[in-house]
Amino acid sequence: MSKILIVDDDIAIARLISDALEDEGFETDVACDGESAMAYILENSADISLITLDIMMPGMSGIDLCKTVREKVDCPIIFVSAKSKTIDAVLGLEIGDDYISKPFVVEEFVARVKAHLRREQRNAPNPFKDIIRVGDIEINKASYEVRKNGAVIPFSTREFQLLQYLMENAGMVLTREQIFAHVWDTEFGDIGTVAVNIKGIRDKIDPSNEYIKTVWGVGYKFVKVYK
Repeated sequence: MSKILIVDDDIAIARLISDALEDEGFETDVACDGESAMAYILENSADISLITLDIMMPGMSGIDLCKTVREKVDCPIIFVSAKSKTIDAVLGLEIGDDYISKPFVVEEFVARVKAHLRREQRNAPNPFKDIIRVGDIEINKASYEVRKNGAVIPFSTREFQLLQYLMENAGMVLTREQIFAHVWDTEFGDIGTVAVNIKGIRDKIDPSNEYIKTVWGVGYKFVKVYK
């Protein structure tokens, strides 16, 4: 569940925002001044999904608070303020992520919050997007690791790039020329090096030629083996 911190010295506005967001299924916490908000953020930074922040508050302003904690949190910060000067809106957008003027339409406010949270979810790192798995062979494109039955198998960079290309095109016949041009990033050189690296890969993870098939006179195909 997304946790949203509402920072506003006007308790009526803070409760209005909190109620509207909780009606949409969000969890909220409220801070009524910059100092208490900063203490909360420093203690709970990992749990906060979004912050709404008033500009004009006694003591520490919303602008100063944002500047102070911006390096501590990477969640969206939406300024909510009665100040309507263009310079305040511009400053809010420069150091924050959005700016909403009071009075505001609650439905629009909630829609803005949802839009920022959706954007964050789309941009969140996905630890599984770099994993390619076929049968009992798995590669991690981020860490350049090859595993068979869960055990890490040492691979050279070139062997890894070649295996990745084969696995990304599993089921397709790839000519030696295609492989060489893609993996070695050139059309010139000794194309025989493809066969040498294929042999190295087979020796390490496919000694029975179960996955990497030679298509005589053409090239190679990585077949999908289900186990």
